[in-house]
Amino acid sequence: QLKLVESGGGSVQAGGSLRVSCAVSGDLWRSRCMDWFRQAPGKEREGVASIDSSGITWYADSVKGRFTISKDNAKNTLYLEMNSLRPEDTAMYFCAADRTWFRICPRDERDFDYWGQGTQVTVSS
Repeated sequence: QLKLVESGGGSVQAGGSLRVSCAVSGDLWRSRCMDWFRQAPGKEREGVASIDSSGITWYADSVKGRFTISKDNAKNTLYLEMNSLRPEDTAMYFCAADRTWFRICPRDERDFDYWGQGTQVTVSS
């Protein structure tokens, strides 16, 4: 079993930067795909970025070139560095872990069994 706890959200002006973190506890998290999702009010949850067990990353087109996903295995922490933030990035951000190990990151959120509680990111214009 895994436990995920996000932190680091907040309010920032457009063009600013934030880094959100996800502290992970439990076995074999390093062997799983880890994702960041976000959900804005009135919208469906969407995948933002993922990193697999070998470090291969994926980004949604809307954040490519602005966001960077990374993980620190020694600190058991997943990160999302967000630069050049836009008002449309305003959302609750969630980290999630794949239900299984050593596979290409799935794109369906139903494949992720472990979720954090979320951290709010608000970008003002």
